[in-house]
Amino acid sequence: MWRGVGEHLSDLLTLSAFDLPGHGRGPAWDGTTDLHRACCDTALPYLTAPLHLIGHSFGATVALRLAVENPQMVRSLTLFEPVFFAALNETGQAHLATHITSAIPWTEAIERGDFALAARLFNRQWGDGTRWVDIPEKSQHYMTERVHMVPAQAPAIFDDNAGLLRSGAAERADMPVMLVRGARSLEVTGHINHALAERLPDAHEVTIEGAGHMAPVTHARESAEAIRSLVEMTEERVNLRGCH
Repeated sequence: MWRGVGEHLSDLLTLSAFDLPGHGRGPAWDGTTDLHRACCDTALPYLTAPLHLIGHSFGATVALRLAVENPQMVRSLTLFEPVFFAALNETGQAHLATHITSAIPWTEAIERGDFALAARLFNRQWGDGTRWVDIPEKSQHYMTERVHMVPAQAPAIFDDNAGLLRSGAAERADMPVMLVRGARSLEVTGHINHALAERLPDAHEVTIEGAGHMAPVTHARESAEAIRSLVEMTEERVNLRGCH
């Protein structure tokens, strides 16, 4: 997923990407432990020095949590459409309710155990626009096997069980932050980005024209440019501080 972005940034960054629990060659998930915490625990060994942290979708909520809990280890933070719906619990409840209603078809399919239908409907809502019939059978099978993990994200992304929205918590992430979304993505992603931008001390929002939720894949160059602008700005600040 990150290969294209990495190639566009190869002159600037060394990109390290890892598989989340239950995905790819990542560690197995036992189906009972807190999935979000397990993802953070998988990421923690990579925080060996202050770095530029990048996340997408559910991964962006993991990146946000890492930045809040370990601000001294995050140089800058780029979040592509973090699906942190809890950010709308106070002032964006109407937008949240609209999204929950739109997700009913695939959430009910998961509840019925019809994972093939759930994966197809979930991909229609959150995918890169490729029709299900045009997705390779191996990829269809991969998504179908894992769609049951989506509800396991709810305690973190809907209920904020990590307490990222508690008073003073998000403010700990005081590094430069960029919240990115695709102009063609679901409307709710823009509301989430804006809600987070209002909480984080040094955040701004960027929109990639023509892109949807999967901007790092479909618009790798534009996504890399957004990351580059934040990284270069952050490094310039660091250098200026070092001169004083």
